[in-house]
Amino acid sequence: MGSVLVVDDEVAIRDGLARAVQGKGHRAVVAGSIGEAREALHANDIDCVLLDVRLEDGDGLDLLREMRGGRDAETPVIMATAYGDSPRAIAAMKAGAFEYVTKPFDLPLLLDAVERAIKAKGLARGPDTRSLPRSTETLVGSSVAMLDVWKVIGRAAASDVPVLVVGETGTGKDLVARAIHENSARAPHPFVAVNLASLSANLIESELMGHEKGAFTGAVALRRGRLEKAASGTLFLDEIGDLDPSLQTKLLRVLQDGRFERVGGSDTITSDARIIAATHKVVRPGQPGSTLREDLYYRLAVIEIAIPPLRARKSDIPLLVGHALAHTRARAVSEDAMRALLAYDWPGNVRELIHVIERAAVMCSMDVIDTADLPPTLREAHSSAPAGAAGPAMPLREALAALERQMIVRALDQAGGNRAEAARILGIARPQLYTKLDEYGLADPKRPK
Repeated sequence: MGSVLVVDDEVAIRDGLARAVQGKGHRAVVAGSIGEAREALHANDIDCVLLDVRLEDGDGLDLLREMRGGRDAETPVIMATAYGDSPRAIAAMKAGAFEYVTKPFDLPLLLDAVERAIKAKGLARGPDTRSLPRSTETLVGSSVAMLDVWKVIGRAAASDVPVLVVGETGTGKDLVARAIHENSARAPHPFVAVNLASLSANLIESELMGHEKGAFTGAVALRRGRLEKAASGTLFLDEIGDLDPSLQTKLLRVLQDGRFERVGGSDTITSDARIIAATHKVVRPGQPGSTLREDLYYRLAVIEIAIPPLRARKSDIPLLVGHALAHTRARAVSEDAMRALLAYDWPGNVRELIHVIERAAVMCSMDVIDTADLPPTLREAHSSAPAGAAGPAMPLREALAALERQMIVRALDQAGGNRAEAARILGIARPQLYTKLDEYGLADPKRPK
């Protein structure tokens, strides 16, 4: 039996969670605000906290950081939110949250997290509480699969170890690497990226390590390599699976002791750069076709982040479409076009989807993308789907609602919270916007209309 503090300013949610916790044999303590939560933590021996992100008197993340720096540093905190935005998920995990869940709750999974948190009480502290989150708005997704990615990014950002990002081409591995850097203590320092697949084998060493004047034909001046340019920042090695075996040995030395020599030089240079690598190839030792040395793999994959393909997280498609539309002249997609987008398997992943929306926005005659504006491959796949075939990963109505909700949130952010201006941006009447705010749970009773 453990003691669980439930912090939520909605009475129905607070009481419902308390009953669920009690149903598992635990003692429930409730609080409706950050102030009440502080009092409850002071007065009780709490084993786990269920903490809402947005409360009437402040931000739950602030209380999480406060706990991590005080007497409740070892108390596991499960953060809960109705918004599921990636920067908050990253910030929560970086600040030491035990788990991050979204509303509406999957109660069995939530209660399982509570059980795990109670067992973990006192065993270990959460990650460090360094700095505030930076924007990662180019990484989009609120599916369960992407939420897992946000959480690992947050934990990776709070550490300083090498990271290996794996996933198919077009899934956004470079964006994950940048998100880790921008949310880490190295953010003020350079983020230096190099695509190893784009360089010939005889140029990679010079590109990474640099070279001395006269080291080879054409080396007319000393050149600092990417390792030196990264300094105390992050070096991102894209397509690490293509690295020549002879250079893998030299990179291994850099990972082991941070030292290397320029091509043609004898002076040893020390590097403080953090290394994040990415690949779409098989690199895990023991798997057929693995292209990395076993010792290099284990040095790189201290933290390994697997990015799911788009076909495995189709519920994110409406959010990705909304993100892409924000950079085009088009305002929306039709129901039939959304149905086609959801039915397609996206072998090129997110990169292909963004390209399709950008192209369709140019092709559409109005400001709404229709099926006729989509590439032939999508139209053919959609029209040839047999009757009764498995449908999209989410109902069309839910997909369109998710897209509409995201566009409203984006318009409110763009308008600085001014509802009249947000309605103008969206091209709808203010009463219609107020109705939608209530429908999607975005209404703020304290904010004037």
